Amino acid sequence: MDYGPLPTSFAPMTPTDTHTCKSCGNQFTGYYCNLCGEKVILPQDRSLKTFLSGILIALTFADSKFFKSISLVVLRPGFLSKEFAEGRRVNYLRPMSLFFLLNLVYFIFPIVQLFNATLRTQLNSFHGKYGVSTLAAKMTEMGIRDIGSFALVYDQKTGGLAKMLVIVYAILVSLPLNLIYRTRNRYFTDHVGLSVELVCFNLFINALLLSLITGVFGLGAYVNEVVLTTLLVTTNLYFIVRSGITFYEDKGFKLVLRSLLMLGVLKIALEAYRAILFYVTLWSL
Repeated sequence: MDYGPLPTSFAPMTPTDTHTCKSCGNQFTGYYCNLCGEKVILPQDRSLKTFLSGILIALTFADSKFFKSISLVVLRPGFLSKEFAEGRRVNYLRPMSLFFLLNLVYFIFPIVQLFNATLRTQLNSFHGKYGVSTLAAKMTEMGIRDIGSFALVYDQKTGGLAKMLVIVYAILVSLPLNLIYRTRNRYFTDHVGLSVELVCFNLFINALLLSLITGVFGLGAYVNEVVLTTLLVTTNLYFIVRSGITFYEDKGFKLVLRSLLMLGVLKIALEAYRAILFYVTLWSL
């Protein structure tokens, strides 16, 4: 017996079918709307396998774009930023998305201080001696006389703020890049993109990886200020030189000169970032 054609909802879809976009109402052919990019939901998209796969990706970051992007940041500094600046983006995770993922993981396990800074670290910094009076006024306002008790309150507060303010460091780094590489035909947003990649590099190498190594092998006692400074200078110089070649197509004496100049800029930017974090934390208490 012929029951006629199957209902539309049960008929198999083909790439030549015409659909009305659920989001914008546009008529299109294929599986993706050519105006807003909305995808047609296929039966296999509703399967248990697809659902479990989505959970796996969400929990473990098991996304090929993530691993591909982070490997490029480490092994070919500047390449990811160059690809995005020149419009080749679909094969990679956005630098800002990569930043948020690494930032989240790092501040859950902040073993090595890099972008976070305790009150003790802040007071030992260049700007610390200028902030003593502000610190004393805040302690008086809160009715706390013991610096140790205040440090507990401060350190708990500053961790959450540092997580949000790390992007400020990337912007501080990008500003001198506009002057140092002003002849390299890059827009301001391109410099910011490279700065974000630099932050991702530091979060992965000098924060997460270093935290993992010190935690697994019990080397935390050996990672003092001298060791950490040496690691930061070495790894950041590597990133600056490689990204200068790849992203800015620099070479020769100018590459060496600009790399050394950028190394000094990174130090100044980190101190400026920590100063901002210090005063924002005191203001928010």
